[in-house]
Amino acid sequence: MVGLIFDSLRDPGTPAAAGRTSPGAATAARTPAAAPGSEADRETGTVRFESVSKTYRSAAGPVQALDRVDLAIPAGAIFGIIGRSGAGKSSLLRTVNRLEAPSSGRVLVDGAPIDALDTDGLVALRRRIGMIFQHFNLLAAKTVRQNVALPLTVAGVPRHAIGPRVAEALRLVGLEDKADTYPSRLSGGQKQRVGIARALVSDPEILLCDEATSALDPETTLAILDLLRDINRRLGITIILITHEMSVIREICSDVVVLEGGRVVETGPVWRVFGAPEHPTTRALLEPLTRGLPPDLAARLQPRPAPGGWAILRITCSGRAAPDLSGLAGAGAPVRLL
Repeated sequence: MVGLIFDSLRDPGTPAAAGRTSPGAATAARTPAAAPGSEADRETGTVRFESVSKTYRSAAGPVQALDRVDLAIPAGAIFGIIGRSGAGKSSLLRTVNRLEAPSSGRVLVDGAPIDALDTDGLVALRRRIGMIFQHFNLLAAKTVRQNVALPLTVAGVPRHAIGPRVAEALRLVGLEDKADTYPSRLSGGQKQRVGIARALVSDPEILLCDEATSALDPETTLAILDLLRDINRRLGITIILITHEMSVIREICSDVVVLEGGRVVETGPVWRVFGAPEHPTTRALLEPLTRGLPPDLAARLQPRPAPGGWAILRITCSGRAAPDLSGLAGAGAPVRLL
């Protein structure tokens, strides 16, 4: 009898198309639509880092958070950033909306550098980039509707236009019936959905997720990931997320970059990086996902199979297509999947 241990990677599918559908019919267009296939159309929702470095000053001396990061994130991707604590994940993410300014190098959003933007330009940039936080950041004294409306209120959107856009954002995240509820009456998953609605209400091109599921239980995490995947598919929004949960990257991301000491040490499609990690840091981060034998079976392993015993094989799928196992069954050897 042959026992098979089969590890496969979920293929997150093709990234959403760059063409985007507005989350609300009442949402005002930011700019005239680009001609299909034009350069502007291809660039919308893209992020590019060109030799980006970031050094912080501290009492103990300079701290190098990012070191010459070169990276391109395509429009419509769900892109993961992983690394050990202190690897530079948050610093890199925060350069996209200019919450952190690089010490050198430049960041391009929609193909345009953002380093020279003035105050008005930064305000306009941040309205095109939504952000979801780990701890929700909701205002306790405001209802769900008021929390979601806050970015529009601050932006000076007319009151008559705010209501329909808030209603549509709440519909997208499945919270229409919670519009007049206060955050204290919501579950953790519902609070995060409010945070997602608030990030979507301004019709962003890019959504930044800073440990968006770390405060949630596993079941709620899967529900939030399903929601983000649906938003990406329906609206074409580019999603960039950082997390310390490798299962989140495997579940939702199309591509991933691994940082170590502020440098890019590995990047590529999730199926390839997770299926055949090349750098020691990547292998260490993925260790929790490695499925070993059950302890009782591992204790019975011998260098050579005993008469009537099992041969234990491990088959790792490191590509998009699962291997054809029909040949094993056709060879006359019973197959058991463990």
